[in-house]
Amino acid sequence: MRDVIVIGAGGGGPVVAAELAGRGLDVLILEGGPRHADPENQWSHAENDANNPNNGFLRFGPEDRDKPAWFREWTDNLFIWQLSGVGGTTQHYYGNSPRPMPGAFRGYTGADAGEYDTAHLFPFSYEELVPYLEWVEDTLPVETAAMGTKEELTFRGCEGIGLPVQTSRNITRPAFRPQQNAILQPGGNSGRTDDANLLTYPQATGCTFCGHCFQGCYVPRRAPRNQYAKRSTDNSYVPLGLAADAVRPGGRAFELIADSFVQRIHHEQEGPHSVARGVTWRNNTTGEVFSEDARVVVLAGGVTESPRLWFNSGLPNPNDWVGRGHTDHHFDWVVGSFDEYTGNSKGANSAARMDWPGRGGMENVGLGPAIQAFTLSLSDSGVRGVYDNGRGLYGPWDGPSGRLVGNELKDLMMGGIDTLLNFLVITDDHVQSRNRITPSLFPADENGAPAKVDVTLRDRSPRTQENREFMVHKSVEIMRAAGAKKVYRLDWAPLLLHVHSSMRMGESDQNSVLDANAEARWVKRLFIADNSALANALGGPNPTLTTQALATRTAEKIFQLYFGGDPWVRAEAPVVSTDPRISARMNAMGL
Repeated sequence: MRDVIVIGAGGGGPVVAAELAGRGLDVLILEGGPRHADPENQWSHAENDANNPNNGFLRFGPEDRDKPAWFREWTDNLFIWQLSGVGGTTQHYYGNSPRPMPGAFRGYTGADAGEYDTAHLFPFSYEELVPYLEWVEDTLPVETAAMGTKEELTFRGCEGIGLPVQTSRNITRPAFRPQQNAILQPGGNSGRTDDANLLTYPQATGCTFCGHCFQGCYVPRRAPRNQYAKRSTDNSYVPLGLAADAVRPGGRAFELIADSFVQRIHHEQEGPHSVARGVTWRNNTTGEVFSEDARVVVLAGGVTESPRLWFNSGLPNPNDWVGRGHTDHHFDWVVGSFDEYTGNSKGANSAARMDWPGRGGMENVGLGPAIQAFTLSLSDSGVRGVYDNGRGLYGPWDGPSGRLVGNELKDLMMGGIDTLLNFLVITDDHVQSRNRITPSLFPADENGAPAKVDVTLRDRSPRTQENREFMVHKSVEIMRAAGAKKVYRLDWAPLLLHVHSSMRMGESDQNSVLDANAEARWVKRLFIADNSALANALGGPNPTLTTQALATRTAEKIFQLYFGGDPWVRAEAPVVSTDPRISARMNAMGL
């Protein structure tokens, strides 16, 4: 019997697994997708090769790319940017690591307290989470982003509208700042040359400004896995867990099995509660099925897969909130064209942000050619100026909102993508109970009923819609103050990223699945440690840092509740994931 089995090696699973392995527990982590153990030779920087949803190396599917991607049912014309594989969606994230807004937590008494989603607060205070945020920030590590021309332009616009600079990691007032991101600072030859021969480890360290953050990260070349610049969990927490015995007294390296899909969580009835006992999983390549018992099971499959596995395992759902409250950021893109060089496609992809507590935030985003064109050609308003699907909104931007096509798109792209500047607008979206995940009635695949993603209505509260328009107007103001000659608004159609809360923790047992320890209310010894556990949309910031801080807190709760241990975050120092002892282990393992 294992001490702990963790289901999913995405953004949250490796965190709880590495922390508990560091305490000496016997931890098995299971991942349904592939283990990209040699990305320098397995991955390209080509956008389609990476992100094609059918056969890209960052798709949602098994390791064998000749096999089809896994099917999910969508009730509307939408797409979920869902990834499988060790690292999960952190394989293609930009490393942005802003803290959540304090008003999203219980006990907040600031003047803007009423502006947040007060019906779905976290069941503990922001002050309680801060030590865990700091722990993760030190472990990854999170640093101030390395910046370039697109950030200089962004800050020029912020200063132009009189927005002050923020000097703290805690978001307390409207302000702009460099991103806090999980990308190692450039060192050695990085940033000084584009000669690939000079950008190998250890002559170059950290980010080499290759500009391919969305295609995964394997730079600097020839570095041990834990020294790759972007701190996705396959480059940070997975190496930390694999070297747990080398970096912690009494630590024990966890076991990682990839390309193996968990089909069922075992449970038994004990008094009024079910109790988790272990799991069954299937090897995608051989078809072999395995079962193993555990004292504790941690579910970290993601916002879609965690409720799917819950339903397929026949676990209880007495308040009908399993899968409910699916929340995604209702994105808008504001794109400016300039007469000057913007550096859009160069360097780390997103290194500047602006926040408005109680409203949301925005960040600049550098894009490659294909994803830039994709960004400009997706909108809820339909084709700009041709038909509007009931939207085609007018405002301080130029012309109606909507996607660019034909000569207008061609002319803009022909001007060169390095004369464009992009802002991604991230609203504080309030939790909506009717947006949900349920089992599909389509035929089951080899792992059971697929998930049905029902966000047909994309219900948005009046406050969410008000936040969205407020943030877009602010983005346009900044873009014009930065010097844009023309500004476009793309009110993006539902392409789901930054998804949250489908298995949310909460203050009330009437509208949540998890208690304040992130343990399932009706299934003891079963915890959840992915974005689905988040109580709300955090006030707007990107969710990964908060998920990882919450996973660290959850690891402590597991250790205290079921293994008689003491908490460590306030008593010890974290191990930085670039520690040379981890590098030595990665070299020994050929990683």
